[in-house]
Amino acid sequence: MNSYDLSNISFSQILTATFALFAVIDVLGSIPVLISLKNKMGGFSSARATLVSGALMLIFFFLGESFLGLLGLDISSFAIAGSIVLFILGLEMVLGWDFFKSDTNVKSGAVVPIAFPIIAGSGTLTTVMSIKSLYHQYNILIAILINLVIIYIALKSLAWLEHILGPSGILVIRKFFGVILIAIAVKMFRTNVAV
Repeated sequence: MNSYDLSNISFSQILTATFALFAVIDVLGSIPVLISLKNKMGGFSSARATLVSGALMLIFFFLGESFLGLLGLDISSFAIAGSIVLFILGLEMVLGWDFFKSDTNVKSGAVVPIAFPIIAGSGTLTTVMSIKSLYHQYNILIAILINLVIIYIALKSLAWLEHILGPSGILVIRKFFGVILIAIAVKMFRTNVAV
């Protein structure tokens, strides 16, 4: 099969991959943290944070497999490990657990902690790598691009989003995408255990 064939582009794969990344990035659920950081730092560059996040995702997407090869691991093993991480992240979102604490004492806020680890953290990078076992690379790259556009718009609209959604709206969205993330993690686990 020709990997450069545009017929490999699938709307359903793009949609699922986009939701998987959107759920794990959880930019809407991170709005309270992002607003707090923006106020403490007196603002940050939304474009820079988005570009750095995208660069991290693409580096991990293209070079992650080679890195795993150096460690003697395969994609299926990484995907199973990734599915466990995503499952835990989903539980965190649904149950309100807090495994990862944000460092509020930041100087280069657009890069740390906004681009990494809030947006392109371990969960996001694990997802980018793990879904390669489920979807064609074109669909994943399109999903990454869609999420980067969403991230940029969200970062530029923090005050507006806070006003529109309110605390309860943000909580509902976070829990909803947590359930989606758990379902994706279960599917990823089943698919790769069967290989």
